Amino acid sequence: MTNAVRDIQSYDIVVVGGGPVGLWLAAESRLGGARVLLLERRPERVAQSRALTLHGRTVETFALRGLAERFLAVGQPMSTGHFAGLDTRLDFAGFDSPYPFALFIPQSRTEAILEEHALKLGVEIRRGVQVAGVAERADGVEVELAHGTAIRAAWVVGADGARSLVRRSAGIEFAGLPATDSIAMGDVILDLPPGPPIAGGSNEHGGASILPSGDGMHSRVIVLDTARRHLPQSEPLSLEELRESLRRTTGRDFGMRDATWLTRFTDETRLAASYRQGRLLLAGDAAHIHAPMGGQGLNVGVQDAMNLGWKLALVVTGRAPEILLDTYESERRPVGERLFTNTVAQYRLVSGFEPANTHLRAVISDLLAVPEANRAMAGEVSGFAVTYPAALLPDVPTGELAGARTPDLTLDDGSSLHARLASGRFLRVSVPGQEQLPMPDSLATAPIDDAAICTPDAGLLAGAGSTIVRPDGYLLATRPVAGRDR
Repeated sequence: MTNAVRDIQSYDIVVVGGGPVGLWLAAESRLGGARVLLLERRPERVAQSRALTLHGRTVETFALRGLAERFLAVGQPMSTGHFAGLDTRLDFAGFDSPYPFALFIPQSRTEAILEEHALKLGVEIRRGVQVAGVAERADGVEVELAHGTAIRAAWVVGADGARSLVRRSAGIEFAGLPATDSIAMGDVILDLPPGPPIAGGSNEHGGASILPSGDGMHSRVIVLDTARRHLPQSEPLSLEELRESLRRTTGRDFGMRDATWLTRFTDETRLAASYRQGRLLLAGDAAHIHAPMGGQGLNVGVQDAMNLGWKLALVVTGRAPEILLDTYESERRPVGERLFTNTVAQYRLVSGFEPANTHLRAVISDLLAVPEANRAMAGEVSGFAVTYPAALLPDVPTGELAGARTPDLTLDDGSSLHARLASGRFLRVSVPGQEQLPMPDSLATAPIDDAAICTPDAGLLAGAGSTIVRPDGYLLATRPVAGRDR
């Protein structure tokens, strides 16, 4: 990388990659006061539907910034999900959230909403820009662009996908399982009978799933055809091939026509050995890839971005110590490990068509009929079950509620707790007359708002006299009502 570049522009944070993860990360960092530049090699947003599923915790996350209604207006909610396409559905209805469902919405619409949000906050977005190299210097990071200029940043985050240049520049290993199968996928119009919007089937020739594409017209068809499972991912998929594979695996082609997107994907599964190396960090597909089992990838990536964005902004603006960034990996990489495990398990269940696998699927389906098992897996897939119990910083008190996800509550002024987090600041919720929980010294200059609540005997905050909520909606610490133990 050249040292002869003059008049290099400088930013606090450069985000490489402008998909949903990069857009949300850039927006969160900018909301926290950082100067942010987002670089995206594509000249335009994606036009295809791509990732379709927003799980409940992701919708809830967008609600923390006042955006949920924009997604709800164009998405299609489903109150259940699936594990490996088993007959027993995952039930989201029991979670304490305004959004106990998965929302089917094309990625193109998700990106449009997030880009508008980021631009409104003041994120600088440059499209059609190819990053040629990233190198950490003594005073920051230098990002070299393909046309020969360079940009300097205090921190660089790679949200640049499975072949991440940032990850490779950081020398971070991306170990895992190589691809063994090629799966066909298309967004098409089908003549479907009345009934549930999700269907499919399997036989000795393979298996197929049919689900809504989110636009109200097309269906997504995903087929693993045993006769074509070893085709290279790069080989173009035709409508006729997809139609024939659907016919082989279900006995019908449902009048398939009018494809808007045809592609292949694989079961390759990998996890970055670390999410940070010096001033280079990873989020989303740059940190973890997997077969799209349960629609988890985009959601886990957005949660990566939500976790990292406010922390990075606090560090770069001098309002938190740099060790705060260590908690990004300690909190999010275990989620990536679980994602690796459950998607590999799901794929093994869906990709075997021998009789023995049919019995295995029946056993697992019966296990998911047990309410406790169903709730555990539904919580994992939806993101509602994620917690961060370790102390955020050494001087942050721990307790049984530390790191718990905060449900929405009505505050004394009539506003909701989640709505009060829209500024991206910490929020201290206290019972009138109770001593307020102080911010720890390490976060003494971090921005915080105060709110009052008179009903501490209900739900998660039962018995709490004062509680501090993190900008991402998880509990930092609580203090019980005076005279009462937690």
